[in-house]
Amino acid sequence: MCTFGAEKLADSAILAARFMLVLLFLIFGWDKLTGFSGTIGYMASSGLPVPALAAVIATFMELGVGLALLAGIFTRPLALLLLVYTFATALVGHHYWTMSGMEQFEAEINFYKNISIMGGLLLLYVTGAGKYALDRVFKLD
Repeated sequence: MCTFGAEKLADSAILAARFMLVLLFLIFGWDKLTGFSGTIGYMASSGLPVPALAAVIATFMELGVGLALLAGIFTRPLALLLLVYTFATALVGHHYWTMSGMEQFEAEINFYKNISIMGGLLLLYVTGAGKYALDRVFKLD
């Protein structure tokens, strides 16, 4: 069976994949942290019942969990946790089925991007963090 040398690159590829998978979370988590009052305002405008708590959770999930996954610590459980968070944000933030026109089109794209990200997180759960990870250093995997 031809694998195109995948075994030799597996750990490096998993590290690169972890970076690419969490980059979006890190960027927007940082934005949420540095513009926290705006994050609370956005949560309120989205109709969430406790906007300040929602802002804390979103910031922690995106920045905190994103950094942990990048470092490869507690990778498998955090990948599942971020998968659930990503699904929740898809339902709350990208409910295209309640919209029309261009707003619906953009929300549908973002909804399915979240689903794709969930696929990457599920794969990370299955593969683990690879050799270049704190999980391996601390024997957490």
